[in-house]
Amino acid sequence: MNTLAQPPFSSQLPATQHHRRRFRGVLAVAVLAIIVGLLVWGAKHNSSAPHGASDKKRGASGPTPVTAAMARVRPVPVWLTALGTVTPRSYVNVMPRVTGLLQSVHYREGQMVKAGQLLAQIDPRPFQIAVEQAQGVVMRDQAQLDGARLDLTRYQTLQAQDSIAHQQVDDQKALVAQYTATLAADRAALDNARLQLSYTRIVAPVSGLAGLRPVDAGNMVNTSGAIGVSAQTASGTATSANTTPIVTLAQVQPVTVTFAIPQQQVAPVLQHLHAGKTPLVEAWDARNSTRLASGKLLAADNQISTTTGTLNLKAEFANRQLTLYPNQFVNVRLRVATLDNAVVVPSSAVAVGAPGTFVYVIGTDNKVAVRKITPGVSDAGLTVITSGLQAGEKVVTDGLDRLRAGAAVRIVTAQAASNAGQGKGKHGAGQRGAGQGKAP
Repeated sequence: MNTLAQPPFSSQLPATQHHRRRFRGVLAVAVLAIIVGLLVWGAKHNSSAPHGASDKKRGASGPTPVTAAMARVRPVPVWLTALGTVTPRSYVNVMPRVTGLLQSVHYREGQMVKAGQLLAQIDPRPFQIAVEQAQGVVMRDQAQLDGARLDLTRYQTLQAQDSIAHQQVDDQKALVAQYTATLAADRAALDNARLQLSYTRIVAPVSGLAGLRPVDAGNMVNTSGAIGVSAQTASGTATSANTTPIVTLAQVQPVTVTFAIPQQQVAPVLQHLHAGKTPLVEAWDARNSTRLASGKLLAADNQISTTTGTLNLKAEFANRQLTLYPNQFVNVRLRVATLDNAVVVPSSAVAVGAPGTFVYVIGTDNKVAVRKITPGVSDAGLTVITSGLQAGEKVVTDGLDRLRAGAAVRIVTAQAASNAGQGKGKHGAGQRGAGQGKAP
């Protein structure tokens, strides 16, 4: 019996291995089910993707939204451009004309003053005394002249009675003439004293813009400026005492602008000037974005510069709003002609590519065709087309970079075209502004 007995665990070993096999089978089935589920979910997800992609594809194959404009006929001015410098109509250093104590200053720095306005006062008392002295001399010599004339009258009466010698009468006549001359000199001295007194009132010789104050009240001044001191002039640089003005005045109403044009462009300008015409001139800011003032051409220089090959011109502007300031740099536009019947399109419609300069012309079937053109002058966002386009034809103005020859288009507003372009990427507005687009 003992030889036939088995260990207690010998009968359980096959059962454990069987359970392990069943667990592995179930795990494999579960993994397979997960994989199949993932494949089914991916298939469903992918089945919906082509629908959206097809929608996009159908949308992309539809007409391209663009804005358009019609070529039309209108007068267009022809401008010459140059860089100019604003110069005062006159620039005056107001200097003292007599020596004395600068008693008071009556202008504000940067103030617009009028001709004849009091600017400063020099102590007038020494000059008033000189006037009174000259008046006394005149009165004295006038009395001497009056007495000499009375004596001459009496002598002439006695001479008629043959009571005195002729020589005495002649001597009296000479004395009267001498006193007359002396009195004339005295009166001239009196006038000079009064003139010197008037110079103590320093007035504006012209209307203009006052600069910064170079000399303060309390300084001694003479005909060369302040005595024994240096001052800061309106330009901010120190000057020696013998060149210090009381004030500087710049006449800026009207104001002038000087500029130069190449000698190749001189002929039409001189024709206008010789005919007595004054072409329109405009001054623009440094960015060419704001027109500062409009004026007229005033004069041309009498020679062309051999160094630069340019002719200097001067224009005048009323400058009522003081938008032009001395030594300011401005962009100048000079109108020399007007094209009366020019075909124009918006400048944004003109593109440059492989064919050269071209536009997209919209046909009656709403499809675009590439049209090579010859552009002319530009003004106010419009470009003159000298050849290649007729008035009444429609051209694309926005959306050029999304087009090819023969593409179908749909004309929309500028906002709609911009929104449509945002979905396909930026169009490069700066590129279109420069007149560039993709080659067809």
